[in-house]
Amino acid sequence: MELNVKLASRDINELLWRNKKTLGTAESCTGGRIASVITAIPGSSSYYKGGIICYSNLVKTEILGVDAAVIAEQTAVCEDVVKQLVIGTNKLLHTDYAVAVSGFAGPATSNDTTSAVPAGTIWIAVGQENDIVTLKLEEDNGRDLNLANATEKAIHLLLDYLRERCEPATVR
Repeated sequence: MELNVKLASRDINELLWRNKKTLGTAESCTGGRIASVITAIPGSSSYYKGGIICYSNLVKTEILGVDAAVIAEQTAVCEDVVKQLVIGTNKLLHTDYAVAVSGFAGPATSNDTTSAVPAGTIWIAVGQENDIVTLKLEEDNGRDLNLANATEKAIHLLLDYLRERCEPATVR
């Protein structure tokens, strides 16, 4: 894990712990990488309730409540889907905040259902039902780098979000 990601995760830990808030994740293309970064910090069990790897559209719709019509119209790689993933994760896991990611890390294969979406297109959302921020990534640097970049951007988006909404953290 890169040092800046580890430091950001530590700061997230402090903010959530100090403010007695909880967090959940819904990860499609990142496949648990964000959860791994969060749980790498000691004490994360006090605020991290869990995550859903929603790699298939069926999991997005049946478990997390994403509207299947939105996926049919816009694909699973869109802002509306990640916003719905945040809301669904908060409801399912009873958390204050959630991080959600859906994207196409690439490269395309013959059985790919996201071929209309360019490789490297990844949407990230952070928040709670009435307060969600999003970020769209559109740079293709190959699958491994795309996933590493999405994980880093998600952690930093979460940290920025929490800094604006939580009381400042101090050392425990």
